[in-house]
Amino acid sequence: MKPLFTEYCKITKEDEMTLTIPEQFNFAYDVVDRIAKEEPNRQALVWLQDESCALYKQTQVHKRVFSFGELANLSTQTALYLTACGIRRGDRVMLLLKRHYSYWYTLLALHKIGAVALPAVYMLNDEELSYRIETANISAIICLGEKELCDKVTSAVKKSKNTASCRLFSIDQDFLGFERLDTAISTYPTHMMRIETKKEDPLLLYFTSGTTGRPKMVLHDGRYPLAHIQTALLWQNVRDGGLHLSIADTGWAKASFGKIYGQWLCGSAVMAYDYDVFSAMRMLEAIRLCKVTTFCAPPTIYRFFVKNNLLEKGFGQVEYAATAGESIHPAIVTQFFNMTGLNIHVGYGQTETTILAADFVGKPVRIGALGKPSSLYRPIIVDAEGKECAPEQPGEIVIPRQNCCSIGLCKSALSSPNGTEDAFYHTGDIAKKDKDGYFWFIGRIDDVIKSSGYRISPFEVENVLIQHHAVMECAVTGVPDEQRGFVIKATIVLRNGYAPDNATTNMLRNFVKEKTADYKVPRIIDYVHTLPHTFSGKIRRVAIREQDQSEQGA
Repeated sequence: MKPLFTEYCKITKEDEMTLTIPEQFNFAYDVVDRIAKEEPNRQALVWLQDESCALYKQTQVHKRVFSFGELANLSTQTALYLTACGIRRGDRVMLLLKRHYSYWYTLLALHKIGAVALPAVYMLNDEELSYRIETANISAIICLGEKELCDKVTSAVKKSKNTASCRLFSIDQDFLGFERLDTAISTYPTHMMRIETKKEDPLLLYFTSGTTGRPKMVLHDGRYPLAHIQTALLWQNVRDGGLHLSIADTGWAKASFGKIYGQWLCGSAVMAYDYDVFSAMRMLEAIRLCKVTTFCAPPTIYRFFVKNNLLEKGFGQVEYAATAGESIHPAIVTQFFNMTGLNIHVGYGQTETTILAADFVGKPVRIGALGKPSSLYRPIIVDAEGKECAPEQPGEIVIPRQNCCSIGLCKSALSSPNGTEDAFYHTGDIAKKDKDGYFWFIGRIDDVIKSSGYRISPFEVENVLIQHHAVMECAVTGVPDEQRGFVIKATIVLRNGYAPDNATTNMLRNFVKEKTADYKVPRIIDYVHTLPHTFSGKIRRVAIREQDQSEQGA
């Protein structure tokens, strides 16, 4: 059968995309069940479990391949079971399933019911889980049956105000206080009457990663999956009959970008590489073993591949590579290309949106840039007065609220805040546009450093430091200074074989001075074993600044 995106999407020669969506569109029924009916044995999901997983020694099967027919049946059985347990249209259900294959059929089951799925990251502590349970008014939690995870959930529910109404389910293992979902569904039929839903019904609820403050809720509706046709087809370049791997925990919004919607609509199967402890070598082995054709990962993953010289044997059958999450340093892109012959295609988006700018298929890659703006949302760069910036003038990336496609944007992006007349959805990201229309990332509004009258992008300095063979990872922040306003601080993770001493510090300062202007040379260099990251892999510069403030106040 032809990929189903062709029934909802038209693309012109200029990559202008228009989407047409039926009033009662539901991804689970209209895509997954449709493929299952016409081609039930078609490969949908390849799941491979790494030896680092907590449940690895307790289970016998470490690789499973699911067809669309199997996922359609499992999701129907799960929908009927959850309905029998009282889950209804509009109820909010948290999913804490890591990278386990059960995520796919439980998510589809919630779509069939019309319930709202809240995928959450397993690394959250009980306080963070409790905050989400209360804020989102969670009705049920479906959790992988690991003791540590189930203990946190139990503690979080006890701390929240809606303890009595929150029902708990476990997967893969029994746990006290949890109902075992994956065994209970086996007694339910594989056919059900379609539950009426509408395309603008709530579908997915995420919490932002909280790089600068308390996470906030982001709600997407039933049209959201179709907006990811652009993600999969025009950025990740997935192909009919291919296998796509995006490295992401299912609690991240990036899982929706790369692990289900757009890929299946475009005819590609998806791979789930299930691991708890990252090993670059084992990940490469998994990519080769499963014959991945398109690959997407955060910059951190590529950095490990390149810095540890792990690509001598090539990159398996991968035909196309992409990255998102934060800006990737040009030096890594260049070295990766030299090792594999593949460019790394950058994509830029947010939890509140889909892809806003990217190295879209067929467009020249400009190393270091974010790519060109999406024709679906038409983001622009504006100054403090809201006027569109001239080329090379820094400003904020915004989406004009009028005359842009609303499909794939969360509700807060569509409505003006607090009843004001703000014409834009504000991303909070600073960038500039060159004369050819490419966006170039500068930093978050809160991350830009003002020192001695200069505005300095942390990324500019990080981009130089990461080129040095001593540097594994780095983050640049500003430290308050009476004379200069702020001075530049570099927090660095060194590669093995380098000592955090004065000789290394002088070597790195001289290296930066040779590569860029004097005012960008770090005056403070701090060496650490690891940098603070969000659950989606972004460096939390705010955490470094907070630590500095705490030490100064002590």
